[in-house]
Parts: sequence; C-alpha cells; structure tokens
Amino acid sequence: MQKKNWKAWLYLLPAIAFLSVFMVYPLIDVFVYSFEEGYNSASQTFWGTGLYNYSYVLHDPYFLQAVKNTFILVIITVPVSTGLALLISLGLNSIRRLRDFFQTVFFLPYVTNTLAVGMVFMILFKKTPYSDGLINLLIRFFGGQSVDFIDGPYWAKLLVMCIYTVWVVMPFKILILTSALASVPQDYYNAARVDGTPPLRIFTRITLPMIAPMVFYLVITGFIGAFKAYSDEVAIFGTNLNAAGMNTIVGYVYDMLYGDSGGYPSYASAAALILFAIVLTITVINLMISRKSTQF
Repeated sequence: MQKKNWKAWLYLLPAIAFLSVFMVYPLIDVFVYSFEEGYNSASQTFWGTGLYNYSYVLHDPYFLQAVKNTFILVIITVPVSTGLALLISLGLNSIRRLRDFFQTVFFLPYVTNTLAVGMVFMILFKKTPYSDGLINLLIRFFGGQSVDFIDGPYWAKLLVMCIYTVWVVMPFKILILTSALASVPQDYYNAARVDGTPPLRIFTRITLPMIAPMVFYLVITGFIGAFKAYSDEVAIFGTNLNAAGMNTIVGYVYDMLYGDSGGYPSYASAAALILFAIVLTITVINLMISRKSTQF
C-alpha cells in the first residue's frame, strides 16, 4: 500500500512542481511585496514594512472608481447573463429541428476573439465625425437623441460595458445549461404531464432543481470572471481606462505594474490581495448558499 502511495506522489510530482513554481511561489511573493513599504523595483530595496500599501490603495480615487465599476459590472452582468442563458437554453431544448445549428450560432461569440468583438461594439456605439454609429441611428429613428456611448456620460459607457460583457459570457452559459437540460430524465416530464402539471410548476419543481448544481456553478464562475474583467474594457475604451472612468480592479493592478503610473509593485500586490479577498469571500458565500439550495 505504501509503495502505491509513493507511485501516486511520483506521478503527481510534475503537476505539483508546476503549481509550486507558477502559482504558490508568486502568491507568497505578492503577499511579501504587499507589506514592503517604498519598494524600489530597480534596486530591490524598501524602507520599511507595514500596512501603508493597503492604506494607500484603499484611499486611492482610481482604485475606488475601479472597485465601483467592477461591483456594478458583477451585480448586473452575472444574473442577467445567467437568466438570459437559461431562457435561451430552454428554448433550444424545446426545438427539435435545427437544434444543433442554433446551438452553433449561439456559441460563435465565445470562440471569437474578445478584442475583435470589442472593436465591433465600439463601431456600433462610437460617435465619429462621419457617423453617430448604428445604435444612435436606431435611437434617432425612434425619435430619441443620440448619445456618445464611448466618450460620453458615465451611465452610457457603463451600459455598453455591461452589454458587451453579457454578450461575451452568455454563449458558454448557454452551452452548459443546454447540456444540463438534455441530461434531465424524460420520465419525470412524462409523469408530470400525465398528472396535468402546469409548465411553470414543471420548471420550478423538476427542471430547476435538476439543473441547480450547474446554475450555481455558472453563477460562481461568473462572479469570478466578472471580477477579473479587464481586456473587455480595453477593447472598447482603449488602454487609458482611468481617463475614461471605466477601469476595473485588474486594470488598476496592471496600471500599477506597467501602465502610466507603473513601477509600484507593492501597491499592485496590495490591490491584488484585496481582490483575492473579495473574490474568496463571495465564492465561499455562494458555495454555502448552493449547498443549502441543492439539497433536495
């Protein structure tokens, strides 16, 4: 038995070594950096240790704006994308003909480069000297006033960011939920129809409980993905997200390392650990709720 254990550890050794070098060590390094005050990356020196980096980050207006943007993005896009994906999956599950075709159509945005999709969204929403964009043309056609969605008011830019995020993440959720719905035994539905159960009650009593683990999986991964948002915003608003007022926490970390205000790894490390604590807390809460909700 002991010999078999040694073989198992030997097989796991490459994976353990990889995780240790590229995940565990960087985490420890970031943790150490976050407490080193006045760290100079060129000379590899610092003048003290303490909580100054956390205090600076938590009082930085750019970081507070990034936290606000990230939380709004998470609160809006996760439930909206999950709900829309569930409705579309239910519709696809009820289609007999051309089901595979429609599933492929809905999955295409997921395999398309996010920067390319972002440029398309920018063209649709951005006002130029030659055109107000397709969306503004539609708004004016219905009697409204054109809005500068890319360089205009905060709510307009936030709306574009939320729509884009929902568009990008929804195909994966549709794929997962469609597969989950296909795995529900048809015997349950047949028995419910024989008893004359209304469709809404069938959904709440049979369908939803059966796919609840997948729904909570998508919610948890959706929260994590939304908190890590950065490239989507760059695709629409450009690299200077602070000037646009659309930066995220991950964008703030990147700016502290490599952006216009770069060269401050201690501040970036403190912001990264704050993000880690937020994501960990929300993930634990979601897991606790999912365990209680999926026990039926």
